[in-house]
Amino acid sequence: MKLTVPAHFVSRRGICLLALASLWTGVACAQASYRIATEGTYPPWSFKDSQGALQGWDVDIANALCEKMKAKCEIVAQDWDGIIPGLMARKYNMIVASMAITEQRKQRVDFSDKYKETVSRFVSRKGAPEDVSATALAGKVIGVQRGSIQASYLSQNYKNSEIKFYDTPQAAELDLVAGRVEYILGNMVTYFVGFMKTPAAKDFAFVGPDLKGGLLGDGNGIAVRKGDAEMLSKVNAALAAIRADGTYDRITAKYFPFKLM
Repeated sequence: MKLTVPAHFVSRRGICLLALASLWTGVACAQASYRIATEGTYPPWSFKDSQGALQGWDVDIANALCEKMKAKCEIVAQDWDGIIPGLMARKYNMIVASMAITEQRKQRVDFSDKYKETVSRFVSRKGAPEDVSATALAGKVIGVQRGSIQASYLSQNYKNSEIKFYDTPQAAELDLVAGRVEYILGNMVTYFVGFMKTPAAKDFAFVGPDLKGGLLGDGNGIAVRKGDAEMLSKVNAALAAIRADGTYDRITAKYFPFKLM
């Protein structure tokens, strides 16, 4: 007898295989496989341990999402300034890297539901004035990570300051300590659990108000390729699942003494 395979049993990506036994047992599907990019130089969100393995909050979140999606995943490190181009070039399926949701980025990628909030802060020497407006910082040297939302914010709003761009947040922090920049601007939580806990930061403090919204984004999302509705739906369902069953909170508590949402 010739076996006819109904079209709706075969996915457009060919992940489901129909065998003769499926007449009695149903359709057997191969495990989905995804590649996920993160930064890898941004502790505690993503970093490499002494053995070179990726660790961090975003890495744990990515693994939890893959478990909910019942998918086999490979997580890879990608330099920040090339992370969106890599997604668009189909080098990976998604970006889980604490990426801020901005209007500019939404023109290039689609974002999941928000999975954490983002607040940016300036850091400078203790005793620095609390006024960190563009007028107050005219002529000052400010360090920031290249390609970050904070870099865009400074470039547009602090045109009378000298902006120095760095490949990593840690490089900007080193120049702050060395006196080569007078301020740095970045993610408040990253500074709080990282730089501000180190002996090198003993003479430094947060200055000015919490900064968020606009160019600084509306929280963080997981980026997928523009128009990939199937991937976006799976990611949002998995995010909802790890929020509902407490996995998200357990991962957060591993790294931070406070909630991120």
